[in-house]
Amino acid sequence: MTEQDLLDLKQQIDDAKDSVSELKGQQTALLKQLKDTYGCATIEEAEKKAAKMKGDISKIQGKISTFSQTLEAKYGS
Repeated sequence: MTEQDLLDLKQQIDDAKDSVSELKGQQTALLKQLKDTYGCATIEEAEKKAAKMKGDISKIQGKISTFSQTLEAKYGS
């Protein structure tokens, strides 16, 4: 390996370190936002909450559909 090859590798390593630091900062900011907005401290908690919310949405959609059908049957279109 030449000196230039080593310098290039060093630059690549430094760039990678910078990227890792930036990504860690973004991760920290996103986790803080997740906690502030949804009260979840971890990704696992957020996934559980998202699954529960999806279930709640399905239940509400079912109720809306049933109510809509009832209104349609009662009052026509």
